[in-house]
Amino acid sequence: MTIKVTAHHEKFIDAASKLFPGQSEFSVSQIKRVVSESGCPRPGWLIKPKYRVGHGTYSLELAGIQAANVVQLPTSKVEPVVGVNLLEDDISVVPEKVSNYVPFGHFSDLKSIVQSRLFFPVFVTGLSGNGKTMMVEQICARLKRECYRVNITIETDEDDLIGSNTLVDGNIVYKEGPVLKAMRKGAVLLIDEIDLASNKIMCLQSILEGGGYLIKKTGEFVKPVDGFTIIATANTKGKGSDDGRFIGTNVLNEAFLERFSVTMEQEYPSISVEKKILIGELKSLGLEGEDEKDFADKLITWADVIRKSFYEGAIDELISTRRLVHIVQAYKMFGQRLKAIQMCVSRFDSETKATFLDLYTKVDAQEAQEVETETVDTVDVSSDYSQPDNVEESF
Repeated sequence: MTIKVTAHHEKFIDAASKLFPGQSEFSVSQIKRVVSESGCPRPGWLIKPKYRVGHGTYSLELAGIQAANVVQLPTSKVEPVVGVNLLEDDISVVPEKVSNYVPFGHFSDLKSIVQSRLFFPVFVTGLSGNGKTMMVEQICARLKRECYRVNITIETDEDDLIGSNTLVDGNIVYKEGPVLKAMRKGAVLLIDEIDLASNKIMCLQSILEGGGYLIKKTGEFVKPVDGFTIIATANTKGKGSDDGRFIGTNVLNEAFLERFSVTMEQEYPSISVEKKILIGELKSLGLEGEDEKDFADKLITWADVIRKSFYEGAIDELISTRRLVHIVQAYKMFGQRLKAIQMCVSRFDSETKATFLDLYTKVDAQEAQEVETETVDTVDVSSDYSQPDNVEESF
């Protein structure tokens, strides 16, 4: 097939012809040299899989100025070759900005770190549902920084993180994982739930030091681009969960943890901030009346009482910010406060669920009155069907 040559194409072709006379195939390093020495734009139109003829090598026929013949790999080729799946220019992993997001906690500190574009690994720890992951994503969204999020499980290994060989059209191709992709693009690598990892996470040791990484399968040494950094989130501090609340978390290697520059302890938002979060969520759902605002106030007061009881050891469970948002969303669908709460706390055991519902009726007098009314109505209805004591039951 042919490419119609534009002014940008001509500039690159002329520069490449001067530096590499008579050559029609160029490696990535040669392309970079042409761009660097000539000042021409990076030829994204050339660095594409369909123009690749070997490992990091792209073909362009330099016979004429008006057209360039592009050689494609025949799909019938079956002999093994090793290649690297280079990132496409048009692929972006900048998170979507949430319009009603409310910054809190370590947002400003973490934003300063990401904005600095320095390599500075951060370990963010905190209880479930307090916005750790969302905070990282929204910082990247506001700064228009690419963010590769990797969710860790006990099964996650080096192949998942770094990369592995795979078959593509009968060829053995080395496909890079999210870690190498983030390194090459100077992106933020978000390792979510890192305390669920096994000892296989140790493959990141050298990368956490800020240096490059030697791909053992290809022999290529990947040096991170400026801006690359690592942020990990966890419910624990990498020491496991003694109380069983976060079962499945593991004790991480001390040398591994030591490579994180700082640890940020993320707390639940303050009452005022949490109110903004719920009001914003209600507004996004089209619920902006005074009754909805009152519901948000009651929910925040209720959650605060439960959290204080949890911290004092009076109860074993608590209500997270994420759970409050779920309740607001359920309220939008069902239109009943108590029903929304009941359905969203049903994941807890029966005793805890009953305790939470009872606490809410103490906070919301209107709902307590409705519950009492329903109870009275039930009693009255059942009494209508009761028989006098002096009437014998017929069989």
